[in-house]
Amino acid sequence: AISPFGYFDPLGFTNEKSLDGVKRLREAEIMHGRVSMMATVGYLIGESTPTIAYGSTIPHTIANDQLPEISGLILFPFFLAINIAESARANIGWVEPSGETLFTLREGYYPGDIGFDPFGLKPETKADFENMQAKELSNGRLAMIAAAGMCVQELVNGKGILENLGY
Repeated sequence: AISPFGYFDPLGFTNEKSLDGVKRLREAEIMHGRVSMMATVGYLIGESTPTIAYGSTIPHTIANDQLPEISGLILFPFFLAINIAESARANIGWVEPSGETLFTLREGYYPGDIGFDPFGLKPETKADFENMQAKELSNGRLAMIAAAGMCVQELVNGKGILENLGY
């Protein structure tokens, strides 16, 4: 429950869920929110910034079409880094799967808190941490909607995000 909506679960995802089940949903929401925040920025930067993949020029293609156009030699290290990061996250937060521990978070693991904080941004007090997490959830939810909207908008008219805004 976070502001401004308080407890908001209109589709009943958490009805009759155990605490572990709700924590799994929160883990998914945090991770998808983080990816969506990066995707939202990626749409804007990808359509407006010179990149190595396009010969250090600004690409004249919409963001939805950029990934298939990039060479596998450039994509391989990118996907390898994603796989390594996801494996590390899974080992930190999740119990090794077996018949009875499938989809089980580790005891004492807080969803989304994998201990990676190179800039020291994690607040020291519990109240400040809860406030920062509420902001992250809200921004992640907004970014999920924004990334989906950007994707659909480019598919509908074939123009880039910034082009639609007049840039």
